[in-house]
Amino acid sequence: MVFSVSGVLLLGIITFILFRKDGLKVSHMIVCMLLGFYLASTSIAPNIKQSGASIASFISNLHF
Repeated sequence: MVFSVSGVLLLGIITFILFRKDGLKVSHMIVCMLLGFYLASTSIAPNIKQSGASIASFISNLHF
């Protein structure tokens, strides 16, 4: 069975875990979210998206 998880959902879960368990402050979380929004509007955004897709493809091709 193959599950497809959105990268945004996965990063959101990781951020929530860091917030709850590792002492990530709300202000740090807001700064990280704003950085993500600003990065999405820069010229480097396609490269970041392509890198994320490559990593996701690599992980999905792993067979245990």
